[in-house]
Amino acid sequence: QVQLVESGGGLVQAGGSLRLSCAASGRTFSSYAMGWFRQAPGKEREFVAAISGSGGLTYYADSVKGRSTISRDNAKNTVYLQMNSLKPEDTAVYYCAARGSPRASKTQIEYDYWGQGTQVTVSS
Repeated sequence: QVQLVESGGGLVQAGGSLRLSCAASGRTFSSYAMGWFRQAPGKEREFVAAISGSGGLTYYADSVKGRSTISRDNAKNTVYLQMNSLKPEDTAVYYCAARGSPRASKTQIEYDYWGQGTQVTVSS
């Protein structure tokens, strides 16, 4: 029902920045809270950031707080993750997810739709 396509990943040096984008299908985009999760090699997928349907509430993992910003443009059906001061430990596949509720959540099992992921690699 909801298709999500991530883009913007790539290779960047430590200290650099990237902006990830997630384009969603549908005309009820604002009814879905959105989240970003990541999975590094050999590790479980973990929460990165979330934003409510209206964009009025955001959550961040402690590991990215202060250097990352999640935002959304409901007119464009797009959610973004701006990442600054990147570290090698940020290297992972980043996934965009949509929740069947406008309330933001940090819990990945509460999300119903997932994108295919985009690779972020931070070199030292």
